[in-house]
Amino acid sequence: MTSSARSRVLTGALAAFSLSIGMIMASGTLSPASAATWPTASGSQAVTSTISVSGTKDYGMLRLYGSGDLGTDNQDEDQGPILELAPGAVVKNVIIGSPAADGIHCLGACTLQNVWWEDVGEDAATFLGSSSSNVYTVNGGGAKEASDKVFQFNGAGTLNVSNFAAQTFGTFVRSCGNCKTQYKRTINLNTIEATYKGSRIVGINTNYGDSATLKAITIVGDTSKKMIPCQKYIGNNTGAEPTTNGTGADGTYCKYASSDITYK
Repeated sequence: MTSSARSRVLTGALAAFSLSIGMIMASGTLSPASAATWPTASGSQAVTSTISVSGTKDYGMLRLYGSGDLGTDNQDEDQGPILELAPGAVVKNVIIGSPAADGIHCLGACTLQNVWWEDVGEDAATFLGSSSSNVYTVNGGGAKEASDKVFQFNGAGTLNVSNFAAQTFGTFVRSCGNCKTQYKRTINLNTIEATYKGSRIVGINTNYGDSATLKAITIVGDTSKKMIPCQKYIGNNTGAEPTTNGTGADGTYCKYASSDITYK
């Protein structure tokens, strides 16, 4: 291994260690105040066309940012992603810089470990795939400045997000409300720090049997408690804007207790 490679590995390990100290206490919950320790990039690389990833890829805290056809960070629906993960792929220790295009796409089950978005483009990550057995895992990391959604769940299966920090966003996780093909989706959020401004932690479709379980959610700076922990919708497959169907815990679709939401 070259000295530069050792440096990248060490940088990634230190960033992950810093995250674990900053975000996780002995009890396994977020630290009370500022949970996330945002990392410093080990270097930067322009990405002009989507990078396909299979197997496991550790970027050692390299910053990837869009250029050329990927040099946008708006809400256009036809943008490509910076990274496209094959089913079963794992990506570790990477920073998605700006422009971010459409972030990361998972074509099936995937794992995103210690991934950070400095300025979310269309979405930070989109989860695809038609199998109900798909499990998508996001562990560690953070995202800033998502004018719409942080995580877009279009596929089938279960999405688990833990030890993650989001700052300034529309919806943290959204089960697609109007995809052409719809599925039942299960969302589990555990140890999340959401810093206002943000509109919704999670949005799900009750008519497709979605559910969202929230545990150890810390909402920072929302003194008026405007952020909705769980928004229910009536989804569709026509492309129309979905209608809302109430908010709040109900034990079936939105699963959490008042003790699972802490305001700081």
